[in-house]
Amino acid sequence: MLTLSQKQELVSALHEKFEQKKILVLVDYKGLNVTKINDLRSKLRQAGIEFKVVKNTLLIRAAEQTDVELLRQQFEGPSAVAMSYDDPVAPAKVLCEFAKDNDKLQIKAGIMDGSVLDADGIKRLSELPSREVLLATVLGTMNAVPTGLVRALNNVPERLVYALKAINDQKEAA
Repeated sequence: MLTLSQKQELVSALHEKFEQKKILVLVDYKGLNVTKINDLRSKLRQAGIEFKVVKNTLLIRAAEQTDVELLRQQFEGPSAVAMSYDDPVAPAKVLCEFAKDNDKLQIKAGIMDGSVLDADGIKRLSELPSREVLLATVLGTMNAVPTGLVRALNNVPERLVYALKAINDQKEAA
């Protein structure tokens, strides 16, 4: 059992994390055994995601004056939060993938950039490509533009040489 001062420290620490997060996903883990929860924690940790199981009363206090307060109605039953501080897609991907194999894990809702996401919104977010794939796509697109320009500029003298050669061949034939 936590003392009052420990609860206050936990609420304060959670409040700071709620302000710094890029995305927060709220889940109901009722029915998952300890082994499954530890497996989930491990997968989330590998993806750089923080996972906390906290009493709803403490979640409500920590959420005050943050955008997480918009999820207040969802803080009922066994609740856990998954937070990411840099990749907003990662928690959705890991949690949705885990939920496919473990029907006891229920995604309740999430919050990203002050917008509330329902379970379907989290699922759609999980279907997006990862940050690395998106960056590679943008980089490939940016690299294709100068390459195309160089090829186009290179074709101008090449075509001129072919045209001059054709004119020369016509004069020689005549």
